[in-house]
Parts: sequence; C-alpha cells; structure tokens
Amino acid sequence: MAGDRYTFLLTGAQTGGAQFAFEAFVPPGNGPPPHVHHREDEAFYILQGEFEFVVNGESFQRGPGESFFGPRDVPHHFTNVGTTPGWMIITTTPAGLEHFFAKVGTPLPNRHADPLPPSAEDIGKLIQFAPDYGVEIIGPGHP
Repeated sequence: MAGDRYTFLLTGAQTGGAQFAFEAFVPPGNGPPPHVHHREDEAFYILQGEFEFVVNGESFQRGPGESFFGPRDVPHHFTNVGTTPGWMIITTTPAGLEHFFAKVGTPLPNRHADPLPPSAEDIGKLIQFAPDYGVEIIGPGHP
C-alpha cells in the first residue's frame, strides 16, 4: 500500500473488534502521506530503521526499541529517514482500518515480497476511499 508492505497480524475479526495489529515494512524515503484518523488511535513500535514522525506539525525521530502513541483526530505521518528498510508493528484501536487497507492495497504474493511503487490508480483509490473509513488525507505523499 502506497509503496510500503503491510502484513496483517491481528484483525478485528480475531480481537472482537478491539484492535488491528500489522507489521509495516517501509523502504527508505517511504511512508504514508499526511493524514488524520477520525476513528482510531495508533501505537507504533519500531523494530528496525530510523523514522521521522510529524505530528500536528512537530517533528521527532524514533529508532529501534522506541515507540510512539498517536491519538485519533491529530494530523500525522511518518517517513523512513534511514538508508535501510524499516520495520514497525503498528496497532490501531479499535479495529476497522484493516478493511481500508484490504480495499485499496495491492496484495503481494507473500509476506517477503518487495512492495510495489504506488501507481496513479493506487493513489486515486487511496484518496477516493479514505473518507469511507474515517481517514482524511491532508497532504501529498512521499516519493
């Protein structure tokens, strides 16, 4: 999705709607466009790599073993600012965001496949369906 690879770990169907957890593989320079979740809070735990988070206009970095909590209704995005791929575990509460990812993401053949660069059609789907899932895209994406 958007040039990153997201692997579902726990879905709302498995947690009674309580949470959605996924692994994010983020190539250098990648990350989602600035956005707001109006339905979910997010927790990020960095396994590998260096990430810059921008939250409500404030920038800070997190690396392996560090975490960050992002409350709903707050504009944010992240970028892998390192030179190697980054990995994070991201949890959203409550669940539901997985349905958005399933609708707009492109399935890969396996959990180790390289993510695909986003096409114009992919970006169009992301923008078109985001509001249906309480996500507001507020800025351009990363290259």
